[in-house]
Amino acid sequence: MLKQYLPNILIVTAALITNLCSQAQELQGKVTVLAQQVGGSVDRTVFTNLQNQLTNFITHRKWTSDVFQPQERIRCNFLLNIQSVDDNNVYQATLSVQAARPVYNSSYQTALINCQDPDVDFRYVNFQSLEFNENRVQGTDALAANLTAIFAYYVYVILGFDYDSFSPKGGEQYFQKAQNIVNNAPESKDISGWKSFDGARNRYWLAENVMNSRYNNFHDIIYSYYRDGLDNMYQNSEDARSNILDALEQLQDFNQQNPNTMIAQFFVQGKSDEYIGIFKKGNPQERTQASQILSAIDISNAGNYKQELK
Repeated sequence: MLKQYLPNILIVTAALITNLCSQAQELQGKVTVLAQQVGGSVDRTVFTNLQNQLTNFITHRKWTSDVFQPQERIRCNFLLNIQSVDDNNVYQATLSVQAARPVYNSSYQTALINCQDPDVDFRYVNFQSLEFNENRVQGTDALAANLTAIFAYYVYVILGFDYDSFSPKGGEQYFQKAQNIVNNAPESKDISGWKSFDGARNRYWLAENVMNSRYNNFHDIIYSYYRDGLDNMYQNSEDARSNILDALEQLQDFNQQNPNTMIAQFFVQGKSDEYIGIFKKGNPQERTQASQILSAIDISNAGNYKQELK
């Protein structure tokens, strides 16, 4: 009797495994679309549909060749703030991107990236499918293709920082994919953020910085901060704090040798509370040194560091 039912058991088991694998993609992400600034007679269902499609785009697509366990998925949030929509279904928006990864042997999530993109212009028609092809990023409609190009770009940036945080220069292949999108980005008079002349801090410059061989030691800083530092907090907090301090000192040196690079500021964004929490538990010498370094590399929060770490 067992042989009679064995094929069906195997089919059911295979289906369950396939279903679990399809759910265990790389990102545990959410996209929120806000449209409070958009008035008039716009059908509000378009924003809900766009939100659902973008969430499915980042979470259901397979972005790497690796297998992620459900608990290993990278937590991320995308906030797309629609500012206007015209009669040709062209949207002007800003995008906030946040991503975090778990610290080893703890429930704490440490920020990987926390950034804002002010130049998100795209075309979207209600219920249209969202398509992205790495080999043909521009698509047939540049403004329509720009939306998925931007989201795919930030997915690869997130993956790059995540992989860098677990192994030395481990994120290179994903940073390369992000740069490939920049090199083949949709072009239109209404599209910006992909070119060097579009501004000093945009998608072009972030990709350029993470792939520039002159800045290779920046990737070592990422690894030292997360893997040698935060991931060792459970085992030896004093050594871990010392490693984090060394990583931040290297970042300060990097910033002095390479002033005005986008990645130096990109790295510290959204981490001020984390830095303060780490070094508040340090000895007086560590607190003083950390305050001096952090005030130099994260000027906007210098007052907080001087107050909290005195």
